[in-house]
Amino acid sequence: MFTLVLAMILYVAGFVFLYGVIRVAVRHALEDLAVRRAEQSPDGRLRERPYLPSALR
Repeated sequence: MFTLVLAMILYVAGFVFLYGVIRVAVRHALEDLAVRRAEQSPDGRLRERPYLPSALR
């Protein structure tokens, strides 16, 4: 019984850890993307484009 409880705790903890790792990876990817956009813009700043629904384009 102890083995089953320990296995379930490790199973759930593994998913929580994996979720955290994926969040950190996505955050770093978005930061890298913002840096690349800033480096590629002519004036060195990140240019924000306003959201326009596809019907208004």
